[in-house]
Amino acid sequence: MPEFTETEKNILRLVQGDLPDSKTPYAAIAQAAGTDEGAVLKLLRRLKREGAIRRFGATIRHQLAGFDHNVMLAWVADRKTADAAGPVAAAHPLVSHCYYRPTQTPDWPYSMFTMVHGRDKNECREVIDYILANTALREYAALTSLKELKKNSMTYF
Repeated sequence: MPEFTETEKNILRLVQGDLPDSKTPYAAIAQAAGTDEGAVLKLLRRLKREGAIRRFGATIRHQLAGFDHNVMLAWVADRKTADAAGPVAAAHPLVSHCYYRPTQTPDWPYSMFTMVHGRDKNECREVIDYILANTALREYAALTSLKELKKNSMTYF
């Protein structure tokens, strides 16, 4: 695990939350962290280059944007099938998450998971049909979201 200076930890604490509503958000972060904008950008670029950060961008609250029907699709898939189907499913614009997690018990055969956000039930059904038509995946359980209990980014510092 990399060691961070106190200033770098301050920067990371700030970028884990909402970006400042500013024309110069990195300068605002720098000021709040007690450093300059160059130090903020240097740290974020370094972490991106090292693979600690994949991307840095806005997150839309999907319910407020009209995507209030959600379904987690749990698929029966061995590793080879998941490796082939995962990129196809993940590339669909209404799929926000796609994971392979090997099953640990025989009564739960599902090992690949895709989270779909749609404007209605039919839009989510279209995503299921797309995945079925374009991959070798066949067996699945559709787990519809009833209530959001928690949603926020992880906090590391």
